[in-house]
Amino acid sequence: MPSVVFFVLLFSSAAVFAQGSPQSPAKQVPAIPAAEALPAESQQVADAEAAIVKSDWKSAQSTLGTWLSAHPADARALFDAGYVADAQNRLQDAAAFYRRAIAADPQSFEAHLSLGLLLARQNQNGSLDEARTELVTATTLDPGPAGPAMKARAWRALAQIDRPGPNRAGDTTQASDDLLQALKLTPETTEDTLLAATLAEDAGQFDAAEAAYRRVLTQDPKSASANAGLAHLLIARKQYPEAETFLRAALQQSPDDPALNAQLATVLAAQDKAEALPLIQKLHDAHPADAVITRMLAELLAEAGDAAGSDHFYAELLAGSPNDPALLVGHGQNLIRQQRFPEAFVAFDKATRLDSADPEAWSGLAFAASRTMRPEVTLHALTMRSKYLPEVPSTFFLWATSYDSLHERTAALSYYHQFLNASAGKFPDQEWQARQRIKLLEKKP
Repeated sequence: MPSVVFFVLLFSSAAVFAQGSPQSPAKQVPAIPAAEALPAESQQVADAEAAIVKSDWKSAQSTLGTWLSAHPADARALFDAGYVADAQNRLQDAAAFYRRAIAADPQSFEAHLSLGLLLARQNQNGSLDEARTELVTATTLDPGPAGPAMKARAWRALAQIDRPGPNRAGDTTQASDDLLQALKLTPETTEDTLLAATLAEDAGQFDAAEAAYRRVLTQDPKSASANAGLAHLLIARKQYPEAETFLRAALQQSPDDPALNAQLATVLAAQDKAEALPLIQKLHDAHPADAVITRMLAELLAEAGDAAGSDHFYAELLAGSPNDPALLVGHGQNLIRQQRFPEAFVAFDKATRLDSADPEAWSGLAFAASRTMRPEVTLHALTMRSKYLPEVPSTFFLWATSYDSLHERTAALSYYHQFLNASAGKFPDQEWQARQRIKLLEKKP
């Protein structure tokens, strides 16, 4: 039965599963049953729990080991042994002791809760499914003197498990319901508000998410999580100057955070600010193996006109992900800029085969095919591109020159005229060529 030690540890060292980033659970120290009067023969368990309160793990482990060798089905001692192993980061041992405690007493709220939290922290090999099962069971049991606080802790952990994540589909509605159950038991915390904001964002309820982030910032203007979350929303809305303000505020608290710096580089690049490139170069130097940062650097170098420098990084990325259509398109565009048209054709052709719905890949293939004298391929690529993007002067010109190469006089004349109507003097060389070809084609019978 739970007792005094339980409360000491609950309020002195236990951390909620979601403390910190809503997606990054902190090390949680489980709460242990404590010290209501134990039978005389259980004095060893009481001595072990006294050692636990003092964080004297070796003494507690030794005492509990002696006791359990003679009393292997003592649920309380098994839980205590799990707690000690958990605190020492011996997670496999801890899980084994918690499971034995549950087998000895299936109604043990503390054992189900602590096992669920441990498995949630591990987040591997299906452990989240088992964690969820244990935590759901905990919500159905009597927490004893721990009362609402510990049951709310189980609900908050479930909310973290149920929310969508990078490697799981999740269920935003279920996660929101879990959080509401926690809020019925205990007051809302800043972490709850941040989680509510991320759940609203996951559900596409951007106004609600923004309101939640701003509510946190009203109380704590320096909250890195709220500043970063709000900046993410503003970036999606292309409100770059305001996003920059919030990102700089977040970086004051976490100046070396790679995600925040990458977001800031994105915002600066969108505003054509020169500091974007040196920022992402510095970030790449600090995290050379980070593919996301490397991709950003490649994109910024391309935008800065350094096709060769950019392509160095695209080649590096493609070595690890040879079938990534977006990387192939970026690589192909750099090859076009370097007038390496046959190689560009190969890159764009592969990209379109991997993703037939990518208009940028079809645009690149059309241009590369025209420069390598493949008019039939150019026309096919332009046809595919037109399913996703409207025509522009450059595509009108490619249509015209391809039909001209194939001696399709009527179609070529039509597209040369459409090109001249759309170009409005912006492409003088091509306009001169188009007028010359029109004169020649119109003279032909």
